[in-house]
Amino acid sequence: MSALISIAGQSAPDCGVTRKNVGMSTAVVTGASSGIGAAAARALAADGWTVICAARRADRIEALADEIGGRAVVCDVTSEESVAGLAEAAGPELDLLVNNAGGAIGQEPVEQADLGAWETMYRTNVLGTARVTQALLPALEAARGTIVFVTSTAADAAYEGGAGYNAAKSGERMIAEAMRLELFDRDVRICEICPGMVRTEEFSLNRFGGDRSRADQVYAGVPEPLTADDVAECVRWIAGLPHHVNIDRMTVRPRAQAAQHKVYRV
Repeated sequence: MSALISIAGQSAPDCGVTRKNVGMSTAVVTGASSGIGAAAARALAADGWTVICAARRADRIEALADEIGGRAVVCDVTSEESVAGLAEAAGPELDLLVNNAGGAIGQEPVEQADLGAWETMYRTNVLGTARVTQALLPALEAARGTIVFVTSTAADAAYEGGAGYNAAKSGERMIAEAMRLELFDRDVRICEICPGMVRTEEFSLNRFGGDRSRADQVYAGVPEPLTADDVAECVRWIAGLPHHVNIDRMTVRPRAQAAQHKVYRV
């Protein structure tokens, strides 16, 4: 079957690329209770994937799983026992892992930084990602699967107040890059999506401890920042590519964001 990729409600030209036949394929999406994770779960389910929605908030993922015909597994990526439960639920074969759980806390300069917040970011973005990947790798290898790491353009370069998050997302990127080298002769795809400015309902609000005014300032005047659905479309596209096609790293930003530090505001 030839590719027919829908973008913003329009069909892209047929480029002759054979899309993966999803069939009964299963995906695990971490951090699926909101934002990019929830949007990715919906996008994959619409393509025919059976999606295991993994996150800490049971009510959120149970509602999402009911909506998309998936499965909900309560999982805290910082807990070895919890992640072992996720691996058991996924079973002996898994076609796709979307490592999305993580997030940012605070935006203070280094001299004023809350290092406890840095530790939390490292535990979720880096150690949590590594823990989930380790636990699910045997099932992914058994199914000739794909791992998609959702990192950030924060891994590209430092910015004022971002050192803790820069470090965490850079660490997550290094997991993806090292694994691509380590598994070069094993049949698992290792892909990375690096979103720039994405406006979701919780990311900046969580970063600033629930301060709505500070969260809104991040996007103030920016015409059309990315949405969670935009990034989910990237996940969906990568997941459906033929197995021999590996997207090492995809950077996606709104048109208004020319670089990490250069954003057009009205």
